[in-house]
Amino acid sequence: MKPLAEPLPVLDIEPVTKDKWEHLLHHLASLNSVMVAFSGGVDSGLLSVAAHYALPGKMLAVTIKTPVETDGSMEAAVNLAGQFGFAHRIIEYNDLDNAEFVANTPERCYVCKHADFKILWALAHSEGFDHLIEGTNADDTSDYRPGRKAIMEWEVLSPLMDAGLAKSEIRSISRALGLSNWDRPSSPCLASRFPYGTKLTREGLEKVAAGEAYLQQLGFRIVRVRYGGAMARVEVAPAEITRLVSLRDEVVPYFKKLGFKYVVMDLEGYRQGSLNEVLVRK
Repeated sequence: MKPLAEPLPVLDIEPVTKDKWEHLLHHLASLNSVMVAFSGGVDSGLLSVAAHYALPGKMLAVTIKTPVETDGSMEAAVNLAGQFGFAHRIIEYNDLDNAEFVANTPERCYVCKHADFKILWALAHSEGFDHLIEGTNADDTSDYRPGRKAIMEWEVLSPLMDAGLAKSEIRSISRALGLSNWDRPSSPCLASRFPYGTKLTREGLEKVAAGEAYLQQLGFRIVRVRYGGAMARVEVAPAEITRLVSLRDEVVPYFKKLGFKYVVMDLEGYRQGSLNEVLVRK
């Protein structure tokens, strides 16, 4: 096992989680140099911090800014890089120029990841990084994730998953380290709010982003605005449904001002990958 250049920070976490954290750091140290696909979320955020500890001066976190990413994700990425002082770069890319992505088939995530990794590998090769790594965790096999195919095709490493780190453990480590985004709710790209087969448009993405930002300003922590053309289907945590109903006289006019004709609530509440429920699994 390759020794680390710096001593590990002392963390108040469960022993099993601590073992996984140390395994992650030593694994990263063995990679010589890495570029991290950094979205601004807690998973890739912890991975970036870990790479910074394990490979000081030999890592670069790269965030791809596109129309389907929220402003909050970009802000979280910049803040975390500034907090820990790791190397960070933002690259702009318009994925709405990609007709295959805009078509929004069930393979959309694969199309997106394939394009992202092509960009990131080109940068990694030009700047001499040996490996490209990304933040899939041990829980991420429970939902439909066509992006995994792109990860394997481009030989991108998933150190968090390899270390067996689940989401709750990642948040525990991140909290102990003081990461500014340790409790940030998971927030996949805005394209995930559109039913498969519904064409992605900048106007539609902006409506969804504005609707979610408004509900977050009202204090709803977990929010999804599922796009249905004239209809917005709103998901919040089940425990917050009653509160959302109580605010209907404020919420409905705002969503209609955005251009939606109908505003409906999903009584089942937020759950991960709800738009994948229509897919027929083979």
